[in-house]
Amino acid sequence: MIWLVLGVVLWCAVHLLPSVGTSFKTALVGKVGAKGYRGVFSLFIVLAVVLIVIGWRTVGPDPVYIPPEGAKHATLALMLLSFILVGAAQYPTRIKRLIRHPQLTGVIVWAVAHLFSNGDSRSLVLFGGLGLWALIEIPLINARQGAWTKPEAPEVWKEIRGIIISLIVLAVILFLHPYFTGASPLPA
Repeated sequence: MIWLVLGVVLWCAVHLLPSVGTSFKTALVGKVGAKGYRGVFSLFIVLAVVLIVIGWRTVGPDPVYIPPEGAKHATLALMLLSFILVGAAQYPTRIKRLIRHPQLTGVIVWAVAHLFSNGDSRSLVLFGGLGLWALIEIPLINARQGAWTKPEAPEVWKEIRGIIISLIVLAVILFLHPYFTGASPLPA
């Protein structure tokens, strides 16, 4: 479990750094430059993901609670919403007129979806930890960025294209999910 916890903590720490460690970030950018900072940031994120994968695979599921009957159906619906939200951060969309941080909101929905259908300790660490990080990150980014200016509404075809791409990515993830986690996300 220690590798999983270390991976989640590293992920959260690296992502929270721009908001809570601005002087450290500024000093680091001053020493290694903006590209160097992005490289160091990326290296630590890759390390966090590796630790999370190793931690997940080395710890068996230790039951904490029993998920409700039919939870996979609700999880799939929430995952659809999650992927649309995460995708909305990448393309012009009306969602950005309603939600300031669609990607972080999508991570929260993703975490809730997984906690709804997985009642084990490793799920609590991974999905609970990343969901909590996203909840903390939103107000910190808001404070750092100041007032929100809502973007203009995009052309409908651009928005539809983005949603289609999000749905394709979701389909690929659903297909690959058993190979990464050893569990099918689809209802039996």
